[in-house]
Amino acid sequence: MRSWTPAGQPMRLIQKKDQVPKGAPKALACYGLLRQDTGGMLLRFTEGRPVSELTVSFLSWACGELAAEGKQALLLIWDNAGWHTSALVRGWIRQHNRAARENGGVRIVTCCLPTKSPWLNNIEPKWIHGKRAVAEPERVLDPSEIIERACAYYAVPVLPHLSKEVH
Repeated sequence: MRSWTPAGQPMRLIQKKDQVPKGAPKALACYGLLRQDTGGMLLRFTEGRPVSELTVSFLSWACGELAAEGKQALLLIWDNAGWHTSALVRGWIRQHNRAARENGGVRIVTCCLPTKSPWLNNIEPKWIHGKRAVAEPERVLDPSEIIERACAYYAVPVLPHLSKEVH
């Protein structure tokens, strides 16, 4: 995060104490899809790190949301994160697209960005502004507070966490 200090004053960092309750997950992942047609976001949270199974669950859910609106295709522009480019995700997308062509539904067209080029991804500034709007410098937020604040900031409903069930 960036910080401003008064002229001539050094930046002071405050070490936050770990306030996560014992046994509670220490990571919270947020999957997001920035919609160019509406300017809105589709968000889903999950405890733990992003992994291929969760990516598949998010894509399946997002396609269901878009299909309900009558959409036929999803152009997905993303980086080369391992949970985006894994064999499991690529295989699921191929299988999903085959089923969408045969039975109707939302096809997924993927477009991977060049390595180390986040400025080419339109969602990155949205993530940065969202993180700044949600975070507090004085304390570590509880996961439920982060979810509520993020959903309020992006004007989306709070939904159940994603699960690792492959659809």
